[in-house]
Amino acid sequence: MSGEVAVTGFGVRTAFGTGADALRRGVFAGVPSFAATTRFDTGPYRTAMAGAAADGPRGVEGWALRHALAECGDEALAMAGLAPGAEAAVLLGVAGDHTSVTRYWRGAGSDGSRGPDVAGRAVPRAPDGAPMCGTSTDTERVADAVPARLTELLAGELGLTGPRLTFTNACVASAAAIIHACRLISSGRIDVAVCAGGYLVEEETFGKFDSGRALSRDGMVRPFSADRSGLLLGDGVAVVVLESAEHARRRGARPLAGVVGWGAASDAHHIAQPHPEGVGLARAARQAMRLAGDPDGAALDYVNAHGTGTKYNDGAETRGLRAAFPERAESIPVSSTKSTTGHLLEAAGVVEFVITMLALTDGVLPPTAGFTRPDPECDLDYVPNEPRRTDPRRALTVNAAFGGANTALVLERP
Repeated sequence: MSGEVAVTGFGVRTAFGTGADALRRGVFAGVPSFAATTRFDTGPYRTAMAGAAADGPRGVEGWALRHALAECGDEALAMAGLAPGAEAAVLLGVAGDHTSVTRYWRGAGSDGSRGPDVAGRAVPRAPDGAPMCGTSTDTERVADAVPARLTELLAGELGLTGPRLTFTNACVASAAAIIHACRLISSGRIDVAVCAGGYLVEEETFGKFDSGRALSRDGMVRPFSADRSGLLLGDGVAVVVLESAEHARRRGARPLAGVVGWGAASDAHHIAQPHPEGVGLARAARQAMRLAGDPDGAALDYVNAHGTGTKYNDGAETRGLRAAFPERAESIPVSSTKSTTGHLLEAAGVVEFVITMLALTDGVLPPTAGFTRPDPECDLDYVPNEPRRTDPRRALTVNAAFGGANTALVLERP
């Protein structure tokens, strides 16, 4: 392996279920996870659709974000062969769990049966049996809205000693956590890092995206298609174990992949829109490829795109990839797995990192599901609708966020 940073374990959870096989059945088969969510009253909103598991936060205690993170963390450590009490940094990309905060406001109605109005209509209280404000569980969970608390809880649940860092920079948060960990490891400051990200579909963020008219109205996400109409949110939690390649060798750990390049850049164009030419994304990708020793992308076999399915993102991302790889862009397969999982927000980077790694190890490229007809502004090879059997050795995964933040990570098969 040529990289200094090795991936030795992971745990992942999406609407498809837990583990790599769930991703293979859903993401790699091109099966969208979208259905009408029942986690909250969707009546006030333009759509009820999301990539949310049926056993959501109200139905199953284990779907609280803190527990989902811990479950994925346990799986990652077990796969890596690391015991509780290990010295490892914990870096988490998250915006906090706002479920209980929303429930608090929903339960604040003066008549004892209804919560405050939303979009001009009264919203019923949570059904009997759901955790309500005033219970010890709910009071405890309100504090989970503080992102750094979830990092402390994750480190404590996993029994890890070492520095803890929380990243809240929106849809690049968990990718930024991985990049920071790679920098710490490659510089020799730490040997092991546990990097994570988490988002579970909840009403506060759902309402914000709905009010911004960003959500697809027809229940499908069609990245790079001419008739794309928006994104849908989805459940995503993942944890990966990174360590120096030398440390992994010393303890006899089997590397799953190497992280051989990383980059981050801002285009500072608009608070909610990417630069139309994808300037920041191209800059981040070029940084990552230079660090990987392949500035022209000659050895690049696949790109996992940010691919939100919105008008602004997909054209800008296409132009950014063309700018990053002017000689090769048309020959590199590119796909958006948000077409199946939905947009995982702060968790997008780490979940798509795991998906990209599986593409390398399985020799299968995940498709862009829901692709209908080409858009002249989006003219690359988007692996439409069907998985593609191939032999990739190197792959790039990119993410972008509000505020103009962009990240890029290069993975290599061992």
